[in-house]
Amino acid sequence: MEKEEIPGWLLSLDKESVEFIRKFILNSGSLKSMAQIYDVSYPTVRAKLDNLIKKIELNSKKEDVEFINLIKNLVIDERLSLETAKLIIDNYKNERKDS
Repeated sequence: MEKEEIPGWLLSLDKESVEFIRKFILNSGSLKSMAQIYDVSYPTVRAKLDNLIKKIELNSKKEDVEFINLIKNLVIDERLSLETAKLIIDNYKNERKDS
C-alpha cells in the first residue's frame, strides 16, 4: 500500500492509538484481553476504545468535507457540471451511510 492510499483518519492517529488498534485486532477484539494486557479495568479499556472511535469518526468527517469541497471546486473551475457534481456527492454520501 502506498502512503497516499492510507486513509487520513489512520494517519491522524498517534502511535499509542495505532498500537491499541493492533493489539485489539491481534486479540480478536476482546476487551477483556485488552484489560489484562494494559493491566487496567474493563471499563477503562472500554472508555479508551470509545475515545478512539470518536477520533476516527471525527477524522472521517474531515475526509468527507475535503472530498465534497474538491467536487465543488471542480464545478467552480467549470471542469464538472453542477448536475454531475450533485450525483457524485449524493452517491458518496449514500455509500458512506451504508458502510
